[in-house]
Amino acid sequence: MLNNLLIKNYALIDDINVSFTQGFSCITGETGAGKSILLGGLSLVLGKRADLSSLRNEEKKCIVEAEFEIEKYNLKTLFEENDLDYDPKTIIRREILPSGKSRAFINDTPVTLGILSRLGDSLIDVHSQHQTLRLTENDFQLKVIDALADNKKIVSEYSDKLSDYQNTSKELEQLLEFQKNAIKEHDYNNFLLQELKAAPLETGIQEELEEQYEQLSNVETILEQLSKGHQLLNDEQVGVINLLLELKQVSSKLSSFGNQFGKLDERIQSIYLEIDDLGSELESYLEQVEANPKLLEETGAKLQLLYDLQKKHGAQDVTELLVIKSELGQKVSATENLDASIAEKEAQLEVKKEALVQIADTLGKRRLKVLPELKQQLEKSLASLGMPSATFKLEIQDSQNFKVNGKNDLVFLFSANAGTDFGDLKKVASGGELSRIMLSIKAVLAQYENLPTIMFDEIDTGVSGEISNRMGDIMQGMSKTMQVFSITHLPQVASKGDHHFKVYKTEENGTTRTQMKKLNLDERVVELAEMLGGKDLTDSAMAHARQLLN
Repeated sequence: MLNNLLIKNYALIDDINVSFTQGFSCITGETGAGKSILLGGLSLVLGKRADLSSLRNEEKKCIVEAEFEIEKYNLKTLFEENDLDYDPKTIIRREILPSGKSRAFINDTPVTLGILSRLGDSLIDVHSQHQTLRLTENDFQLKVIDALADNKKIVSEYSDKLSDYQNTSKELEQLLEFQKNAIKEHDYNNFLLQELKAAPLETGIQEELEEQYEQLSNVETILEQLSKGHQLLNDEQVGVINLLLELKQVSSKLSSFGNQFGKLDERIQSIYLEIDDLGSELESYLEQVEANPKLLEETGAKLQLLYDLQKKHGAQDVTELLVIKSELGQKVSATENLDASIAEKEAQLEVKKEALVQIADTLGKRRLKVLPELKQQLEKSLASLGMPSATFKLEIQDSQNFKVNGKNDLVFLFSANAGTDFGDLKKVASGGELSRIMLSIKAVLAQYENLPTIMFDEIDTGVSGEISNRMGDIMQGMSKTMQVFSITHLPQVASKGDHHFKVYKTEENGTTRTQMKKLNLDERVVELAEMLGGKDLTDSAMAHARQLLN
């Protein structure tokens, strides 16, 4: 329910702040007074796009703020999904800055227009002439039938199963498309895979081979330096080991003369052992290292193979080649097992199709069951609205295709007069007839759905007299279970309201402003009298106005 609406610096509006309550509220005013401006401002908090030209004063920001009572609309999930603070009395604010930038807030949390629009759809149904045209759309007609049949849960389940079926169908199409191309690529991918399998690919192998190749290529230099090192250590006259041996004997004799000499001896003994070990290791290397042209050739060939494969596959190192090898293996394996994968996916699709058909059939049967009731209620309502011969032809037929809302084609035909053929609503119903049909449908929906606040924007255009009186009765009846607004030019409708608001213009210092106020009883009488007979009030118009209110 809309509790309060504040609009600042929007079009002809300087500052409007109006409170609303439950029931039926009528909004009246002369043509051009600004009723459409009021709707335009309200549409901003419902998620519609902003226009910089809407600013009254281009140096100040425009603010539209609305407070809604949302407890009965089951919107906590929407708030949780978008990380919003939930409050039974939720405040939506929209700002248009002079720069043209637009901002939106729900309970002071910034939100996108998409989120705002989703919430707005659940709070207010602004019924304009554009929406009346939706009456001719099959999807809208099925929603009406689903409301009567209490199909909300089944439609949701169908939607989930349809999404699952479509995803599986898409996966099958991708497999079939992959199969077309994979057959062509299989031989080539397999050749590349075998080539990589034949290569010595393992982590660290390239560094190991490069080190081995470097040693084999410089074996003479290595032997020469090893021999020189061995000689320096083991020469009989000046070899390091012989000299250290003499030093060791000296330190051994000193060690008995004090702790400090003992420690010195230990260090010299350690150095001697380390150098002696180095000598043995150099001698071992001298025995191991030898020229091996064959191994050098084999190592060079392995390295060249790795370099060639890296260049061929655009890889930086062996690690990347291993990744490419794994990917090629998956492709080759997938291709070789493709027939089995396709058969498995086809079986899955068939199971999901059967489940989808089953729930679609249930949906169709439930829709078919409520058609007589809908037909009866609509024809009864239209008869009270001056269309006593109006009748509908409603049929549910099975469709060949799965649709977003089931597997049904709906025949929704209309005849306004006795003896005339049935036809599509958009072809045979006039604008006034469509408005009355839509009002009747909304009245029916109000009995079966927890509808949001509804605002009828001149739905009574083109009717008058007793018909307008009946339309007012219907809207008044709807207001027993929901908040209803009607922007109207008809006194018969305005008199039915529990509350009456007037939109009007004022001029001050050459500036025109749109204002809005709630009328008391005396003001309502005057407003209705003016709607009946014009600005020049007559006793009969005043009397008629009082009669309408009574």
